[in-house]
Amino acid sequence: ARAAALVALTCLLAGPMDYTPGVVSLTGKNGQEIQSTLARQLALYVALYSPIQMAADLPEHYAARPDAFQFIKDVAVDWDESRVLAGEVGEFVAIARKQRGAPDWFLGALTDEHPRSLTLALDFLDPLARYVAEIYRDGPRADWQSNPYDLVVERRPVTAADTLELNLAASGGAAIRFRQA
Repeated sequence: ARAAALVALTCLLAGPMDYTPGVVSLTGKNGQEIQSTLARQLALYVALYSPIQMAADLPEHYAARPDAFQFIKDVAVDWDESRVLAGEVGEFVAIARKQRGAPDWFLGALTDEHPRSLTLALDFLDPLARYVAEIYRDGPRADWQSNPYDLVVERRPVTAADTLELNLAASGGAAIRFRQA
């Protein structure tokens, strides 16, 4: 869980790398559990820069989780701008990225094995625009070991003057698309 927060803040300084987010079955090689919630897997698409993204799981796993797969279909793969909103190397990170050639912004937040709350200013958004935040976040009972699939999907209006509070589960996360209204 610490590796992704470390990679997002240090290893990508020189450019993109290959990383395989979006494993919605939350099982890896030989059936090993991945230390992640479903929301964290979605957040990795934004937090880790890679202009060649992929869907790393089996098609039937995405078909079983259409709510999560919607974010994977919508997320941009290249960016005009990136901003680190909060973070501590190896512990947590929140990164906002503006879609290349479009007005949409995306946010990926993830944490290590410790649950935490983040309050993030949305001042990176265009101050003259209104947005709909499409939020994919850990549910109230999410935990990578006991309940990794507890995912809440919600939409709410936001502007650059707003703040957003995110509650991240242990090895959890949140992925957000800010679509201009």
